[in-house]
Amino acid sequence: MSCLKNTEVPGIGQIKKAYEQIRKYVHQTPLMTSRYINSIAGANIIFKCENFQKGGAFKIRGALNAVFSNLKEYKKYGITTHSSGNHAQAVAIAGLMSDIKVHVVMPENAPEVKTEAVKSYKSIITFCKPTLKDREETMERLIAEYGYKPIHSYNDINVITGQASASLELFNQLDHKIDYLVTPVGGGGLLSGTCLVCSYISPHTKVIGAEPETANDAYLSFKKKQFVPSVAPKTIADGLRTSLGSLTFPIIIEKASDIILTKEASIINAMKLIWERMKIVVEPSSAVALAAIFDNQEIFRNKTIGVILTGGNVDLKKLPWLNSKI
Repeated sequence: MSCLKNTEVPGIGQIKKAYEQIRKYVHQTPLMTSRYINSIAGANIIFKCENFQKGGAFKIRGALNAVFSNLKEYKKYGITTHSSGNHAQAVAIAGLMSDIKVHVVMPENAPEVKTEAVKSYKSIITFCKPTLKDREETMERLIAEYGYKPIHSYNDINVITGQASASLELFNQLDHKIDYLVTPVGGGGLLSGTCLVCSYISPHTKVIGAEPETANDAYLSFKKKQFVPSVAPKTIADGLRTSLGSLTFPIIIEKASDIILTKEASIINAMKLIWERMKIVVEPSSAVALAAIFDNQEIFRNKTIGVILTGGNVDLKKLPWLNSKI
């Protein structure tokens, strides 16, 4: 029985419409390669550099599509969300662009670079304990008190179709086929959107989610074919510390080829390698996809792989290779 039976699944028409709605307001991010990284991986890797996106991450795609799709209502009531950083920044930017009041719930351990960015976009922040339960309960209190409308960071159809535009754009830029497309997975908005795009326009491409071993709820959910929540995971990949959603879970279960894991040390090494060899800034969550490729080379050897580098918002005072004891 299909997991998608009772799930609203965006079609390719909806994804293309979302892209047309936001494309004037986002960057068409470049594709990059590294011969040195390819030699280590034993594969041909094409990086989609969403770390160069507005707000420093792919999240602006989903946030803008959600805001533009409900502009009148959001202007009337204001919006709220909970996020460790990149989605918070994206919603703050979308709100500022649209003259909408934004109130964000952020965990108290969110990177300073991300909290400062949210403030710079004129949004209000309420901090909470760093658990999904506390984040959701705090947001619900704001909704009850102020009447805000929520924009979930991944469990929202308009967000999913907006995030899907990253891989749609990738395929528009490519002049040849790719065997695999790998993305990090936290809540699953990007991975589910990527799965949908590949199923519609490149069905031979296998979509794989990458996740830290110490935050492996999506991996367990995928293997067990039942939802496993994230409970206070400990990983440097702060953007991947959340659970799959009721919308993203069935899409991923049905359409992803696999979810693979990587070690914390591998994430740090992959992040450092991208900085050193490609001369670009990525955050730990963004490096998870490359780290997982390195840790699972038997899957990808001699293949052509697309990798979405999801973001580049890094606290330069807390670079992991300077502070890690791994």
